[in-house]
Amino acid sequence: MSKILVIEDNLMIRENICEFLELKSYNVRSAENGEDGLNVARDWLPDLILCDILMPKLDGYGVLQELQASPQLTTIPVIFLTAKSERSDQKRGLELGAINYLVKPLDMEDLITGVQEGLKCI
Repeated sequence: MSKILVIEDNLMIRENICEFLELKSYNVRSAENGEDGLNVARDWLPDLILCDILMPKLDGYGVLQELQASPQLTTIPVIFLTAKSERSDQKRGLELGAINYLVKPLDMEDLITGVQEGLKCI
């Protein structure tokens, strides 16, 4: 069973994503900000990370940079989930190393497709 870490500061969105992924038989953990998410990633070593960009303590870009700086975590694929819908935001996220960029509000079919594609990267 694939392990997915959801890093999202909005409780309702985080719970909805986690519940949806659990119904699809994924092993899911979550964190409410980037710092907590990195701690979970270090301890749990997920197969994929779904990460918001605009968060307190450490934003999604910072999370991605920290993951890439860690030999233990650098190979974990990251999908950004964000309300930042400008093409320049998407380009920046992908250039920094995210494998996908999904815009909120999320379509759950787009989410599951992104997750399935992301897990093929491991």
